[in-house]
Amino acid sequence: MAERSVLDDFELIIEDIGGGGKPPDNRDGGDSGDSGKQMPGGLYARKYAIAIALALVAVLMFFMAMIAAFLVLRMTSAKWVELSIPNLLWVNTLVLLASSGTLELARKRLNTFDEAGFRKLWTLTTILGVLFVAGQAIAWWELLSSGIHASTTLAAGFFYVFTVAHAAHLLGGICALFYVGVRKFGSSPMTRKAAAEVASYYWHFMDALWVFLLALLYFGK
Repeated sequence: MAERSVLDDFELIIEDIGGGGKPPDNRDGGDSGDSGKQMPGGLYARKYAIAIALALVAVLMFFMAMIAAFLVLRMTSAKWVELSIPNLLWVNTLVLLASSGTLELARKRLNTFDEAGFRKLWTLTTILGVLFVAGQAIAWWELLSSGIHASTTLAAGFFYVFTVAHAAHLLGGICALFYVGVRKFGSSPMTRKAAAEVASYYWHFMDALWVFLLALLYFGK
């Protein structure tokens, strides 16, 4: 018997994402096409979902390696100096959490074929994502202005590494949100509904990851 591949395993895990079984509804997001084009749409959605799943695994492994280093040095280094995180980070967190809420509201509007409502909420989600990154940049500036650089202490170094790496990955999510919001899906085998669903997986993951990193920085300072 032939051995199963990793790709086969991912396909089983997310078999129903974006069109396994029931053909996608052509009414979502202005997509069009006959029944002969519906099955390729499902296959495209599944491929994108697999790609996102692989990307999330890679991002998770990257951050887990840094978190492990943080915990080891926090417990063993005699040179560890506590770092008080900027209060602005709590406001930024609320902004990011709100973006996950507006994203899901946008998807609900899309499911009810309210294209105008979807675009407004999806745009709001994108703006909130940009505001979060801008707020992080202001927090970095506050620390730099007070003389705290990445090389100042171990805690400061990890703070910059965690927050900058997360913001960089979130920028990728912002690009995905913008792409889904402005692209015309009429001639594409990928529907807007499936694209919005796949993009939401990445966004919610980055949201949850930030909450975890903030808790780590606060309680591990």
